[in-house]
Amino acid sequence: MRDARCAPRTLTEAGRTGPGAPHGGYMAETDGTDRKDDLEQYAVREDVCACGVAHGPGEHHHHHPAAAEDDGGPLRTPLYDLHVELGAKMVEFAGYEMPVSYPLGVMKEHQHTRAKAGLFDVSHMGQVVLRSRRADAAEALERLVPVDVVGLAENRQRYGFFTNNAGGIEDDLMIANRGDHLFLVVNAACKEADVARLRAGLEPDVVVKSLDSRALLALQGPAAEDVLAGLNDAVREMRFMDVATLELAGAECWVSRSGYTGEDGFEISVPEAAAETLARALLAHPDVEAIGLGARDSLRLEAGLCLYGHDIDSESSPVEAGLTWAIQKVRRPGGARAGGYPGADHVAWQMAEGVAWKRVGLRPEGRAPMREGIEIFAQAAGGDPVGRVTSGGFGPTVGAPVAMGYVSAASASPGTVLYGEVRGKRLPVAVADLPFVPAGFKR
Repeated sequence: MRDARCAPRTLTEAGRTGPGAPHGGYMAETDGTDRKDDLEQYAVREDVCACGVAHGPGEHHHHHPAAAEDDGGPLRTPLYDLHVELGAKMVEFAGYEMPVSYPLGVMKEHQHTRAKAGLFDVSHMGQVVLRSRRADAAEALERLVPVDVVGLAENRQRYGFFTNNAGGIEDDLMIANRGDHLFLVVNAACKEADVARLRAGLEPDVVVKSLDSRALLALQGPAAEDVLAGLNDAVREMRFMDVATLELAGAECWVSRSGYTGEDGFEISVPEAAAETLARALLAHPDVEAIGLGARDSLRLEAGLCLYGHDIDSESSPVEAGLTWAIQKVRRPGGARAGGYPGADHVAWQMAEGVAWKRVGLRPEGRAPMREGIEIFAQAAGGDPVGRVTSGGFGPTVGAPVAMGYVSAASASPGTVLYGEVRGKRLPVAVADLPFVPAGFKR
């Protein structure tokens, strides 16, 4: 988690300021020491705000209508009782009690998802519907994101992000065109701020509705199609980033062929009253295991996917983060609807002139992982930092440590050998291409 004031970490030693400074994100305090349990990264310190939204003292108030405790304790998803029944280790994450692992263990959960199918509860994430009123919702949303929303075909979905006036990323999200409305999925830690941003930027011309009565499940892995087809064979016709309304286990569900593990799979928005029935129906399949946040993190890291608050945040731009592929040609300089979103001039300048820092993959030598917050140097001794690790751990599929981070543009070429400072000792780490594991999407 971020510290109490959500102050970004920067490499002041290297004189870096402004958007995109290498940063520690959540858990920036780590010194890279080996931990007894990698999952401690999900523990919440008493001096840390659990919401993860950037805010200062007195500027943010929590409202948890479904809090588990009368004193405003963490929220629970509709699957909380099922997690406990399955023996999950529960932790507080982004203001919710969430399963970080099950008795199978993080390593085997990760491997099972890569080999068969894993079921994830991601109901803590925000689900939002936008409906046109006095303005077209797609056109209006383009004022807040550098994404081609107008050109998004019906029943298709794409990745995007909110930007700020400096070109930094305020959150990343999924945007689906459902014909008469847009359906957004935003990060749990940012959803209150995202809904406020949408309302301030779009209302009253567009209706912004935050959905509080739906759960969200993710079924991921090479067996996901066969498993879900057992409930509705229509899923076999869907390809990557398709969306559809389908009946599953007796409930009307909004299904997308997507996910955040690098594997084929589906994300399923289901009425909360039907969530446990659907989850049990999926878990009844012999190829499906319940998977926690720990394996979800290692899966997305191997897939080279950014985690908001770690690998991207309000201080990093889409150009520095290597996410310009998500800015379609029509929204780029010279395009028919270029710019018009917060920080557009800043992003356009970086696309034309380049950036000082870039997000890269990192492969530490040996077996010791390099954790988030570890500083990267160009030499084995001396000199100022040239980067920082933003996510790191052991990659079970790779069979070795993997990491992501920001390094100077001069140090960003694949194969470049740098040095991460771990407990006062500099250890070799090579810049590597992303992803570490090829994607298994059905395109």
